[in-house]
Amino acid sequence: MQLIGRFLRSLLVGLAVMSAGFTSVAMAEAPMVKKQVPGYYRFMHGQFEITVLFDGVSELGADLLTNTTQQEVQQRLALYYAEGDKVQTATNTYLINTGKNLVLVDVGCGTLFGPKLGKILENMRASGYAPEQVDTILVTHMHGDHVGGLVDPDGKMVFPNAKVYANQLESDYWLSAKHAGEAKTDLQKALFKMAQDSTAPYRAAKKWQTFQHKDEVVPGIRAVSITGHTPGHTMFRVKSDEQRFFILGDIVHNHMVQFARPDVAIEFDTDQKQAVITRYKVFNLAAKYKWMVGGMHLPFPGVGHIRSNGDGTYNWLPVEFSPLP
Repeated sequence: MQLIGRFLRSLLVGLAVMSAGFTSVAMAEAPMVKKQVPGYYRFMHGQFEITVLFDGVSELGADLLTNTTQQEVQQRLALYYAEGDKVQTATNTYLINTGKNLVLVDVGCGTLFGPKLGKILENMRASGYAPEQVDTILVTHMHGDHVGGLVDPDGKMVFPNAKVYANQLESDYWLSAKHAGEAKTDLQKALFKMAQDSTAPYRAAKKWQTFQHKDEVVPGIRAVSITGHTPGHTMFRVKSDEQRFFILGDIVHNHMVQFARPDVAIEFDTDQKQAVITRYKVFNLAAKYKWMVGGMHLPFPGVGHIRSNGDGTYNWLPVEFSPLP
């Protein structure tokens, strides 16, 4: 009996040790992943599939906003707990599968503006598409954060099977040696160089095309002039099954300020006065007709509606995440 008692005590001790070991394993701290989810958001628009691709974020100086004071800017930013000298700004692009064409509206920054941007290709692949599948690229305008992604660091085409389309006025302006030579500031000179370098291989391969205001560049996708930010700044009306979605380009750079104060411009506007007029016009139409819209610099995925408050101010109503039908 004494021997049996010792055996049982040993067995119980062993089981306790094993139990403690299993508990230790089960309760072990998991290593941090430190990686964000892929940056794409997809929805159906009539018969079209639209995938928003996140290019990344930049930090723009709050002092770039004009027609206001920095005191007012900071007061409006504070309403979003975002006061400070820098404001995070997203860059989005839109991939549209019409069933016949795979159309990319803007291509992001490429390698022009640092490691927090230029994420289009990895997010495109994560979404199930490859750059070689894109057959049409539509450009809202030719600033570097919208055309820089056309080329890789060696200046070669990232989208070898695509034709690239820009507004005729936009193309004539940014590709003009005369206008480039008249640039006065370092920023202006840099903008011309980025536009010309990023488009060069497509122009050389005769893949660079232009369109006019109201042209239906691709069946279901019509160009609409919204000049002011640049000479040929364009939004695109995407229509399928009588549903309409408007890709607004750079109508808004700072949602925290410019919906409440549409008269606030930004230093990047080629014609600030016209940019303000255009913004009011687009906001009014979008609110009146309850357009679904997408913006290149609205918080990702940048899709939603614009609501009028009836006093010249507006609210941004972002889309809620939802599964595909």
